[in-house]
Amino acid sequence: MYYRRFKDRVEAGKKLSTELLEYKGKHSVVLAIPRGGVVVAYRVAKALNVPLDLIVPRKIGAPGTPELAIGAVTEDGAAILNQNLVAELGVSQDYIEREKENEVREIKRRVVAYRGDRLPRSLNGKTVILVDDGIATGATVRAAVHSIRRRWASAIVVAVPVGPPDTINSLKKEVDKVVCLLVFDPFYAIGQFYEDFAQVSDDEVIRLLRDSL
Repeated sequence: MYYRRFKDRVEAGKKLSTELLEYKGKHSVVLAIPRGGVVVAYRVAKALNVPLDLIVPRKIGAPGTPELAIGAVTEDGAAILNQNLVAELGVSQDYIEREKENEVREIKRRVVAYRGDRLPRSLNGKTVILVDDGIATGATVRAAVHSIRRRWASAIVVAVPVGPPDTINSLKKEVDKVVCLLVFDPFYAIGQFYEDFAQVSDDEVIRLLRDSL
C-alpha cells in the first residue's frame, strides 16, 4: 500500500507496521535511528510485539559543506564512504579520520544520554528491522547496516515510510528486504512528506525507550 503524505511520525509508524506483520512476535529486534526514527520505530515495535533498541549513525559532512554527506559512521567506528564524492571533492584521509573521531564521540554521548547504563540488545541470530522516519541519500542507513552485520544478525530489513527510488533500489541489493510505503520522485527532503515534521526532543526519545522495556 502507498501513501502520499503522513500526518506525523506516529501515523507513519502505525502504517509501516501493517507492512511488517510477518515479523510479529518472532525472533526479531527493531532498531531505531534517532531522533525522528524512534517515534516511528516505537509504533512498529509495539505492533509487532518485539523489542526496541537504538543504533546511532552520524553522517560525515564534506569540508565547508557539512550538510553534504560524504559518508557516515556508527558507534563502533564502522564507516561507509561515498568514494566517488570523496575523490570528486578531494577530501583528505586526515580530514575523514578527524571527522570520524568527532562523530563517534557525539554518538557515544547520545547513546549514554538515551540508553543510560543499559547494554545494547544482542543481535546475534536475530532479524533486525532497521527503522527511520525516511531515507534521503542512505548514508546513515548504510553505516547502520554495516554495523549490524558485524553484530551477527541473521537478516536485515530496512523499513521506512518514504525514500527516493534510486536510494531504495540500491538498498534492496544490500539487505534482505526493504519496506518503503512511499517511493517518490522528485525527492527534495523527508519533511515534504509529513504534515507535522517537528524536531523530536531527546526527552521524547528517552521516554519512548523506557516505555518499550
